[in-house]
Amino acid sequence: MTDPNVKNISATPIDGFSKVRITSIWSFLQSVDWSEPWLMGLLSFHVLCFAVSLLSCRYYRIQICHFLFMVSMVYSAEYLNEVAAMNWRSFSKFQYFDSKGMFISLVFSVPLLLNTVLIVAVWVWKTFSTMTELKILQLKRKAARENHKKTH
Repeated sequence: MTDPNVKNISATPIDGFSKVRITSIWSFLQSVDWSEPWLMGLLSFHVLCFAVSLLSCRYYRIQICHFLFMVSMVYSAEYLNEVAAMNWRSFSKFQYFDSKGMFISLVFSVPLLLNTVLIVAVWVWKTFSTMTELKILQLKRKAARENHKKTH
């Protein structure tokens, strides 16, 4: 009989680069060799997506297209993970692409999802601002009508 509260240490993954046990997201991210060119390219891609998210705030249609692009990229992450797992030797020093998708989720999907949350927050803020402006205009018109009725 085994105690269900006891952790199986052998089930905890070991980093192939530094030979350290990976026990948290932070230790997982620290075990990645961030100097690889494709990871630098991925980081540049995320910086570009964030910049487009910020710069497209005034251009609603561009922002919608950008939002849909990022959501479709997150949707295709499972397929990208499978393709990358089969071809990792052609672009990477290490096999980062596990069957559960932990790596691609952390370094690809999470930043894209944070960008989409930013865009949704901007949309909600714009909607509230527009609703507030509309209500102010309605109240001003109502006050003007009442004023006009009193004077005539």
